[in-house]
Amino acid sequence: METRVVFMGSPEFALPSLQRLAAQYHVVGVVTQPDRPAGRGRVMTPPPIKILADQLGIATIQPEKLREPAAFERLQAWQPDLIAVTAFGQILRQNVLDLPQYGCINVHASLLPRWRGAAPIQASILQGDERTGVTIMKMDAGMDTGPILTQQIEEIRAEDTAGSLAERLAVIGADLLIDTLPGYLRGEKPPIAQDDSLATRASMIHKEEGLLDFQQPAEQLTRQIRAFQPWPGSFFPWMDGMLKVQQAHAAGDTGMKPGQKLVSDGFPAVACGSGSLVLDIVQPPGKKPMPGDIFLRGARQW
Repeated sequence: METRVVFMGSPEFALPSLQRLAAQYHVVGVVTQPDRPAGRGRVMTPPPIKILADQLGIATIQPEKLREPAAFERLQAWQPDLIAVTAFGQILRQNVLDLPQYGCINVHASLLPRWRGAAPIQASILQGDERTGVTIMKMDAGMDTGPILTQQIEEIRAEDTAGSLAERLAVIGADLLIDTLPGYLRGEKPPIAQDDSLATRASMIHKEEGLLDFQQPAEQLTRQIRAFQPWPGSFFPWMDGMLKVQQAHAAGDTGMKPGQKLVSDGFPAVACGSGSLVLDIVQPPGKKPMPGDIFLRGARQW
């Protein structure tokens, strides 16, 4: 008898998981976030998972909150044996966790118990971790506290941004999910409890956190720029707007006060709490991204 699977997910990170699941299992329904305004025109736009589910011909619901009675009734009607979750963005209540025979399985982008929470990829880069990975876990009522089924390590490269690392982890997570499920469904992969004493938290990131604080060491700011690329980006006040910094590297101390601007080998730079931050790629207000040396040609006020 076919295993009936409901998939819950929303952003691009979840796409490989749904694609792989739909190719090998009977995905009877998808739960994703509602359409949101996006782009300069603030046009109502469906989440990437909704678009893929439509292409695959899978029924979809988009409740504002999963606790809505109509949403749970639809879940019950689908009669799932298993719920698979990848970057869904909502907490699952106990009635949902208890609904499927095999429970709810989550694809989480860290090596739990390190970086529980909403932004594990950004947290791993911000902290300067040398490696991260993906955990397949059985969900419980806590925030990423459920027991672990399998894990796979991935090295964090020196040039990685949150975007590039997420692309790799999304594929790794999808493959690991598909590799894990057969043994789990046969009862051959007993979950292993997490060591709560090793837990760290990766809180949700807000737009204002992208503001660069030049009191910080330059090395820390380079990690921030990588961690917050592509969102929320990193920026600081310039002229009548914000100058976005897409790529930068740390250089030596200049003897200048934090926040003072200088030129380093033809590129714009800013003195920091320790060292200086050389701006390799920037985006001035209302313009496209450009190399820092090109920016300097028109930035006489620098």
